[in-house]
Amino acid sequence: MSIQLISQSSLVAGLILLISSSAFAADGAELYKAKGCTACHGEDAKTPIMPAYPKIAGQSLEYTTQQMNDIKSGARSNGQSIVMKGIMAGVSDEEIKAISTYLSGLGGEKKEAEKK
Repeated sequence: MSIQLISQSSLVAGLILLISSSAFAADGAELYKAKGCTACHGEDAKTPIMPAYPKIAGQSLEYTTQQMNDIKSGARSNGQSIVMKGIMAGVSDEEIKAISTYLSGLGGEKKEAEKK
């Protein structure tokens, strides 16, 4: 009886995690648009408006989180990051994680090439 209860509890916990991570990624997609990311990186995060801007679709969660945090804190101030400094001031840590989660789930150029 207790094993069955543990199994049911594990199943419920897993479902909650799955649902919340899906909602988190959906929030990331909305935040990507709402925070103005599309203006420079493109609707699909693969078609930036200038060659100097990075294609961020498919980048790892850790990479995009670190880059956004470094720009926000001023630790990264090279290249075009000055453009993002003002934007990042209005993005919370939770929003950074949500956007990074969303971006990491997109198919970037490398992921698309691996499929072929």
